[in-house]
Amino acid sequence: MNILIPALVLAGIGFILGFLIYIVEKYFHVEEDTRLQTIQSMLPGVNCGACGFPGCAGLANAIFEGKGKPNQCKPISADKRSALETYLKEAFAEQTPSKA
Repeated sequence: MNILIPALVLAGIGFILGFLIYIVEKYFHVEEDTRLQTIQSMLPGVNCGACGFPGCAGLANAIFEGKGKPNQCKPISADKRSALETYLKEAFAEQTPSKA
């Protein structure tokens, strides 16, 4: 019986803190743009630096910001490069406003 009360108090504190974390996550949730991660996953991942950027993450970030191009990656195969270019056209076409 002596161990039951501290265990229940600890479980109650854990439940309350877990509920508070849930509430905070619900109200302070930030939507992430997954395009950067997708671009990086489509690159070969060899981190050679031949593109002039510090690894594939640097090139993915540059492509995402419009400062780099998929053809800067030397070890990427032609079919993967065309798939990346197609993805970029589709993913960023949604963001550009139409000129009507």
